[in-house]
Amino acid sequence: MEKFESAWSKEIPLKEQKNIIKRLFVYTKPFRKSFGVAILFAFALSLINIYLPRVLQFLIDHYLESKTATTKIIFGFAGLYLLGAILKSFVWFFQGFLYSVASLKTYQFIRVRLFEKLHTLGMRYFDQTPAGSIVSRVSNDTETLFDFWYVFLTVLTGIFAVVTSFIAMFSIDAKIALFLLLFLPILLVIIWYYQKFSSKLYRSMRERLSQLNTKLNETISGMSIVQQFRQENRLEDEFETINNEYLKTRFSMIKTNALLLSPVISMLYALAVALVLLLFGINALDNPVKVGMVYVFTTYVQSFFNPMSQMMDFLSVFTDGLVAGSRILTIMDHPEVAPQQNKTAASVIEDGKIEFKHLTFSYDGKNNVLNDISFVANPGETVALVGHTGSGKSSIINVMMRFYDFFEGEILIDGRDIRDFPMEELRKKTGLVLQDAFLFYGDIASNIRLFNEKITDDEIRKAAEFVQANYFIENLPGQYHSKVIEGGASFSSGQRQLITFARTIVTDPKILVLDEATANIDTETESLIQEGLKKMRQGRTTIAIAHRLSTIRDANLILVLDKGKIVERGTHEELLAQQGLYYDMYLLQSAED
Repeated sequence: MEKFESAWSKEIPLKEQKNIIKRLFVYTKPFRKSFGVAILFAFALSLINIYLPRVLQFLIDHYLESKTATTKIIFGFAGLYLLGAILKSFVWFFQGFLYSVASLKTYQFIRVRLFEKLHTLGMRYFDQTPAGSIVSRVSNDTETLFDFWYVFLTVLTGIFAVVTSFIAMFSIDAKIALFLLLFLPILLVIIWYYQKFSSKLYRSMRERLSQLNTKLNETISGMSIVQQFRQENRLEDEFETINNEYLKTRFSMIKTNALLLSPVISMLYALAVALVLLLFGINALDNPVKVGMVYVFTTYVQSFFNPMSQMMDFLSVFTDGLVAGSRILTIMDHPEVAPQQNKTAASVIEDGKIEFKHLTFSYDGKNNVLNDISFVANPGETVALVGHTGSGKSSIINVMMRFYDFFEGEILIDGRDIRDFPMEELRKKTGLVLQDAFLFYGDIASNIRLFNEKITDDEIRKAAEFVQANYFIENLPGQYHSKVIEGGASFSSGQRQLITFARTIVTDPKILVLDEATANIDTETESLIQEGLKKMRQGRTTIAIAHRLSTIRDANLILVLDKGKIVERGTHEELLAQQGLYYDMYLLQSAED
């Protein structure tokens, strides 16, 4: 953890910053027209800001100072200034509106692309990455990019304002205008130092926020365990510690921003105005200086420094956005993609014959969890996998379902490499029932259908009847439209599993995979579904991980695994006759029953 945190507490090098910006800009391409028009409005706004002070200068120097102004002239100039102000308001509105819409669409576009990328990552990534950290990047980090795009509008607006203001000042008094350029190196040094120092703070702050979300997600998900074992105080202390660390980084950021942003610009602006007044005063000793000229020049000085103040204020947003963008791109670049099928994959599963040939598998590439696994499951047969915890049963399911890739040996379906089948074909023709049943928020029907609108209500009812789930569903007030809360917490583990059975059977899979599907079901419920399981297996090739050996007595082949190897194989009667590991396990379970 320390190494991971330290990596995120370093400053972002300039080269990496450029690369992040360049890659993030790719996501703006679908909305570049809106951005472009908004930028044109920004340029028009800078021209209007130069025009309006000129109107007042002309009035002051040509009419008010000489006392020749009439009511008609005053109203004329007032109307001219009002017209400019109204035009400025419209330009300002369209600039902000178009840019905000484009920014909103861009960060939403990135969020969707990031969510899509997560669905392409292999299971190993989710095994190694806390869920709260992922949620933080998809929600918090992408949200930050909305303000991040405003940095570029502010910079462009600032550049337009600085350039037009300087040109306007240079046309009035070139010497004084050139003196003001002396402040630019000071500003550049401040910007460089702020970027160098603040990037460390923002990286650290983002990592603390990610840890905060991780702890919150873990606590809420495991609330029943927390309360059962009275861990509230411990978790509150841990949460407070992480929250305080996050608070410290926020305080450091606030102090840095308070010192190096607006106060510095305000001080430089005050010095610039003082310098302008001093130089005009010196010039006035020899030649009279018009009041309107002093007014318009100091106004342009304000227009020269105000955008810089805004740009400096947005430096914090810029740094925050860079860090958020870096974290998002880290997921986008993550190489742990889900196992890929062959590019020419077009085979169709017809019979459902499964064959493992000398398969060896490792999760980390170093320590094998499966060694030389070979067996055949003929169409319509049931092959059961038994063994102690850690023997490799679930690993066989993981590689067969293509959750993890394998690099030694073969897995064949109907005599063809499993990689020759499109992933859609594998998922469509393979039904998986896990030990831990997961239900989505909604109702029972939507959990069985899983948003496949091609599945009718009649098919849902038949699937529920097939697995004996209709007995409890039809006794509920809403029956198939009964509400399912998050995780299906309002149902028993047996009821949740029955719903997942119906979810699997409604697609009519050719291959059935049961990963200790009856492990969490009570004896009464188990007796109800045994007949359903027998019917489910009819005409289907079934791979079943068995927790209770009594449930697989009729299996065509039982494989006994130990430390990743098949140590025994045969039917129930054959294995009992061998009086080996299976025999010992069976006697132990019989004694417990």
